[in-house]
Amino acid sequence: MKKKELEEEEKSGKYIRRRMIISFAVFFVFIGTLIIGWHWLNTRDTDNGALGPLRKVLDVNEKVNNVFFSSNHLVKEYPKDKAVKHVRANGDIGMGDYFDASRWKLTVTRHPESTSPDSVLYLKIEEIEALPRTEITFDFKCIEGWSQITNWAGVRFSDFLIHYHLGTHSGKAPDPNHPEDMYKYVGLMTPDSAYYVGVDMKSIMHPQTILAYEMNDSILPMEHGYPLRLIIPIKYGVKHIKRIAYMYFSDTRPKDYWFERGYDYDAAL
Repeated sequence: MKKKELEEEEKSGKYIRRRMIISFAVFFVFIGTLIIGWHWLNTRDTDNGALGPLRKVLDVNEKVNNVFFSSNHLVKEYPKDKAVKHVRANGDIGMGDYFDASRWKLTVTRHPESTSPDSVLYLKIEEIEALPRTEITFDFKCIEGWSQITNWAGVRFSDFLIHYHLGTHSGKAPDPNHPEDMYKYVGLMTPDSAYYVGVDMKSIMHPQTILAYEMNDSILPMEHGYPLRLIIPIKYGVKHIKRIAYMYFSDTRPKDYWFERGYDYDAAL
């Protein structure tokens, strides 16, 4: 082999070795950075079930969602015949084995700061069913990754609040054109208070948000929240609380079951 070829081969070998050394060095630095970062992250304080830095990211996401929120942005709806007949019943927290449907009533606290008996409203399901009925067929999405096209019927939450003059400081019917009079949040709980959600008022007033008492043209099955549940298509399933028994209004965030366990409060799609 000629001298020139030997020199080129030697240079090539040195180049390959140098590249390998650099590659291994970068790899070990990358792994070391991941280990240090993971250790740092796991030594941070937690905030409602989530590590502090992750909670900050979730809060930023919520602020961004609020900037782009519009009641004119509607979830896609489908023909009723596209709805599945066997709707998945996911989650049974707060459903209880000893629920007495004959004693159910919806207890609504008009003003949390008031101790007046008039500040609490008690409603039977028949009174809610007497309000204008609406229905929606949409793609119900769960944070676990599955979705189903489902059909629900009930009363628009906004119509419910307007009819009973709920959700405002003044006791007047809510008016989206005057949000300063409206409470910022709605809190909802099951009869045993085991499951609870908080929802911002803008989302509650969205035209596709309903208090549902029917599924597929039949009364709600027990496992789907009989006699009344929330259907809020602009949010993931964790917010669609079943078997609502208590409702109240607040200017501060009501407690939220999954938020306390590390999920984001907004749960917006």
